[in-house]
Amino acid sequence: MALAFDEFGRPFIIIKEQEQKTRLRGLDAQKANISSGKAVARILRTSLGPKGMDKMLQSPEGDVTITNDGATILEQMDVDNQIAKLMVELSRSQDYEIGDGTTGVVVMAGALLEQAEKLLERGIHPIRVAEGYEMASRIAVEHLERIANKFEFGVNEFEPLIQTCMTTLSSKIVNRCKRSMAEIAVKAVLAVADLERKDVNLDLIKLEGKVGGKLEDTELIYGIVVDKDMSHPQMPKQIQDANIAILTCPFEPPKPKTKHEVDIDAVEKFQTLRLQEQKYFDDMVQKCKDVGATLVICQWGFDDEANHLLMHRNLPAVRWVGGVELELIAIATGGRIVPRFQELTPEKLGRAGLVREKSFGTTKDRMIYIEHCANSRAVTIFIRGGNKMMIEETKRSIHDALCVARNLIRNNSIVYGGGSAEISCSIAVEAAADKHPGVEQYAIRAFADALDSIPMALTENSGLQPIETLSAIKSQQIKENNPWCGIDCNDVGTNDMREQNVFETLIGKQQQILLATQVVKMILKIDDVISPSEY
Repeated sequence: MALAFDEFGRPFIIIKEQEQKTRLRGLDAQKANISSGKAVARILRTSLGPKGMDKMLQSPEGDVTITNDGATILEQMDVDNQIAKLMVELSRSQDYEIGDGTTGVVVMAGALLEQAEKLLERGIHPIRVAEGYEMASRIAVEHLERIANKFEFGVNEFEPLIQTCMTTLSSKIVNRCKRSMAEIAVKAVLAVADLERKDVNLDLIKLEGKVGGKLEDTELIYGIVVDKDMSHPQMPKQIQDANIAILTCPFEPPKPKTKHEVDIDAVEKFQTLRLQEQKYFDDMVQKCKDVGATLVICQWGFDDEANHLLMHRNLPAVRWVGGVELELIAIATGGRIVPRFQELTPEKLGRAGLVREKSFGTTKDRMIYIEHCANSRAVTIFIRGGNKMMIEETKRSIHDALCVARNLIRNNSIVYGGGSAEISCSIAVEAAADKHPGVEQYAIRAFADALDSIPMALTENSGLQPIETLSAIKSQQIKENNPWCGIDCNDVGTNDMREQNVFETLIGKQQQILLATQVVKMILKIDDVISPSEY
């Protein structure tokens, strides 16, 4: 690639032809791969921690997203390099398995690649580096088990869950009301959790948002919120002890399967056709009334005639409800989704203590609340915010908090945050390096240095002196044998993360180290980059 200028002095770039490009092999290929991985990690490094910065991402259509969630940033980045795509996959894996720590895992992988580059320059074979990293990761994961604490909690005693979710939310844009958001997330998870089996189905928690109102107006509804209104403005807006018919069949006359024509050449024929249609609608509405339904929720639309009849027969109805919402309503109300009017029976009706239509703002946007359901296993978190971007980022933040609460129900072991766990692991890995006489000990020490990159990034993002702060905390941990000393990012005045109530899940932290090590090993073992034209 070369820079040239035209006759008017305007610069343009001359790119070599594909055939003339050189193929990367050996150490050059490994260094190029490492450089790509480091570049991705460098982007996310400034987003780490409670004082981390946000990124603004613009899609090709012009949509703007503002977030500091690592998985979202990498998901929306237009990445061409294959090694950079591996880093994107790494972040996605952490998000899929744990839900939180997506930024930290990429920063960790970038630090491991940076340390590996130094070892490769010293002539150490990449396989020996990869083996040393594998040994070090096992040491770090075992050490995390030793320094972990168990949190006991119950349906009524869930303060530990709230504290851990608050740690997750403290690095998000919603951190000014993290306590209320953490409480909402924990109550939502406990509402749908099976504590005996230690299982949580997050599909039962619906995140719904509406522009307007304050972030503090976000609420948890033990039921379902549907972004619809009653199909007729004169229908009642509130129904107590509702019996709900959940239909996937439209209020329309049956359509013949073959092509047909209807010739109407007299008023009497038109009158007959209209009466026949009216009879169809009459029968449909009567079937709903006969089984005892007091509310109809339908996946499809209504004919105006049917809507008019429903209103006159005092049967409120909601139309054009999506399939996902329909399933959640069926789960929450204990009802069955009915595909034909003939199959409608009283046993298939769902039951809810209260169904109400609520208006928002001066534009009178309306939504349907279905509350006090017979089977309240499905819940809704209804988010308010100043604009669409704020609501979307709040949804991502609450999703992370929900995942953390779910992970604690699966395994109630926690480690302390603020970089304390990484510093403690770094000290343990450094000490273990002396027990390995081979070349791998250099890689194990490099792994210990890479672990320090997380607390180092936290100090940089918090505006503290990185090397001075990290050295002081490391010496404090060694001197006091206290693995809970971390970075005082919030400037509270203490380095003890127990006093600051900064917690992280053990399985989340272990997964970060294991996933980062696996991806780095894969990158180190690539020594030949073949372009499509060379296949």
